[in-house]
Amino acid sequence: MSSYIDLPLSGLEEPLSEMEQFVQDTTHRFAADVLRPLGTQLDKMSAVDGVAPDSPLWGALEQAAGLGLDVKSMLELSPLERERMMLIAAEELSWGDAGLGGMVLVSQMPGLYSVLAGNMEMVDFCHGKLGCWGITEPDHGSDTLDPDGSIAASDGDYGRPNCVARIEGDKIIVNGQKSAWVSGGTIAQVCALYCHYEENGEVRPGVSLIVPLDLPGVSKGKALEKVGLRALNQGEIYFDNVEVPISHLLAGPGQYVDFVHHTLAEANVHVANLAVGMARAAYEHALAYAHERRAGGQKIILHQSVKYRLFHMFRKVEAARALVRRVATYNATAPQAALQGSISAKITATQTAFEVASDAIQIFGGNGLTKEYPVEKLLRDSRAMLIADGCNEALALKGGSLLVNPDLL
Repeated sequence: MSSYIDLPLSGLEEPLSEMEQFVQDTTHRFAADVLRPLGTQLDKMSAVDGVAPDSPLWGALEQAAGLGLDVKSMLELSPLERERMMLIAAEELSWGDAGLGGMVLVSQMPGLYSVLAGNMEMVDFCHGKLGCWGITEPDHGSDTLDPDGSIAASDGDYGRPNCVARIEGDKIIVNGQKSAWVSGGTIAQVCALYCHYEENGEVRPGVSLIVPLDLPGVSKGKALEKVGLRALNQGEIYFDNVEVPISHLLAGPGQYVDFVHHTLAEANVHVANLAVGMARAAYEHALAYAHERRAGGQKIILHQSVKYRLFHMFRKVEAARALVRRVATYNATAPQAALQGSISAKITATQTAFEVASDAIQIFGGNGLTKEYPVEKLLRDSRAMLIADGCNEALALKGGSLLVNPDLL
C-alpha cells in the first residue's frame, strides 16, 4: 500500500538552499502569525479605516520591512538567486494573505523598476519608502500595457490619455490623473509613474519616472472599496503641474516601449506567484477540512468524489508553481526576458487560484459560503487576480502578438 508523503511547503520543488529555507521558514511564520489574522481583520473594515493612522496595517508593514526583502538588500544576490528568494518569500506572504502580500510587493516596485532602468540613484532614493506603480488611468486600463498598439483593433483609437508629462530643461512636468486601481496609491510615498509624453504639441507613449508623492501639486483620492483583496490599498493619484527632477527619469520616449515590456515581464511573474500562494492556501484549507468533516458516516476525505477533487486541486497548484518558477528562471538568466512567458504564468496561476478557491468552497459545502470560514474570502481575493496587473483577456492578446515571427510573414 502506498504511504502518505508529507510534502514541504513548496511542494514538489527542488531542495532549497540553507538561505532559501531560512527565508521560507521566516516568512511563513510571519504570514501565519501576522498576515493571516490581520488580513481577515482588514477584510471586515472599511477601506478608509484600513489605512487610518490607528490601523493595525502600519505595524504589519513595519514588521514586514524587517524581513530584509527590500530591493536594495536583494541586489547583493545574483539575478537568479534574487528572483528565487523573492518568489519563495512572496508565496508565503500571499499564502498568509494575498492583499497584504501584494502591499509588501507593490511597495518595492519603484525600487525594482529603477533597477530595471539601471538608475541606481533612484534605487537609493526609493529605499525604505512605501511605493506604488501608477500606470492605469480612468479611461485606460490594460491597454496601457500595450504602448506599441500591437493588440489594438484595426479601426481603434487610443483616445486622450489621462496623464501626460513633458520635459522642460532639467524638470519633468506631470499633469493628469491615475485611476483608483493604483495599488498602494493612497498611502505610498513614491510612485513609479508611467504615462504619455508631450512634445511640440504631439502626445505619444511615453515616459517612466519616480515621483515623490509629497511634491506640490500631488493629491490623492480615498481608498477604494472592493469585493476582494481588501487589504491591498488602492486609489487615485492626481498631478497638477508637478515638477520632478530629470534625474528621476527611468525611461524616455525612445526607451518607453521596451521598458514597459521589461516591466510587465517582471511584474506578471510576481503577480502569478502571489496567485500560487492563494491557490495553495485554498487547497490546504480544503484538505484539512476534508480530514475533519464527517458526512455519510465517515470523514469526507474518504469519499471518492472528494479525493478526486482534491487531487485536481493539488496538481493545479503544482503546475502553476512550476510554470512560475520556470519562467522566472528563464527571464533571470536569458539575454532578454520573454514577456510571453510571464503572461502565460500570470494567466495560468491566477486562473488556477480562482478554480482552486471555487473547488475549496465546494468541499466546504454550505460552510464555505459563510464568512466564518476562510475560503469565502479566498474566492473573492482570487477573482480580483484575474484582472490585477492586466486583465487576462488583454494579456492573452498581448502574449499572442509576441508569437508572431515577422521573418515568416
